[in-house]
Amino acid sequence: MRKNRSSAFDSVRIVGGQWRGRRIEVCQNTSVRPTPDRVRETLFNWLSSALPSARCLDLFSGTGVLGFEALSRGADEAWLIENDPRLVKSLEEQSILLDANARVIKADALEIILKAPSKLFDIIFVDPPYTMNLSEVLLQLSSWVSPDNLVYVERQAKPRMYPIEQLADSHPSAIVRKQGLAGQVAYGLLTLKK
Repeated sequence: MRKNRSSAFDSVRIVGGQWRGRRIEVCQNTSVRPTPDRVRETLFNWLSSALPSARCLDLFSGTGVLGFEALSRGADEAWLIENDPRLVKSLEEQSILLDANARVIKADALEIILKAPSKLFDIIFVDPPYTMNLSEVLLQLSSWVSPDNLVYVERQAKPRMYPIEQLADSHPSAIVRKQGLAGQVAYGLLTLKK
C-alpha cells in the first residue's frame, strides 16, 4: 500500500525552464508522493528534444509538478487529471499563479482513459499509486498517444531488478527507451506502438 509521505514535503520545486526554482505546494494529509528532483531532472533531460510544442497528459497528477515542469520547458499544453478535490483545488491555484496552459480535470484517471480523446498526446506521465496495476493503465493508453509518443512510468523499485523491463514484457506494444533507479524509485520512458 502506498504510504502517506506528504508530511515529509512542504513543497516541490520546478527544476528547469521558465519557472525554474518556483515551488509548488504539497497538500498535507493526502497520498501525494512527489517524484524526486533527481529523477525529474533525468526525465526532463531525456525529454528535452520532444518537449517543444508537445501536448502532455499528467495522469494521477498529484502536485502537477510533472505537467508544470513540461510546460516550463516548452510544452504547448498539459492536461492534469486528479481525483482528490484538495489536490484539484491546489492544481487550479498553481495553474493560475503560473499563468500556465494547463487544463485541470477532476476525474478518476482510470475512467478518463476508457474513452478516446479528440486529439492525441505526445507525452504522457503515468505515476499512479504503487499498488495499481500499471499494465492495465498502459493498455488503455494506446488510443491516447500520437505515433511518436513517449510515456513516463514510475514504480517502486525492488532489489536488483528493473520493474520497467518486466512491465514492458507484460505489455506487447511497449518499448523501453530509457530506465533508471533512484533509491526506492524505478522509472522509465516507453513508447507505445500504435
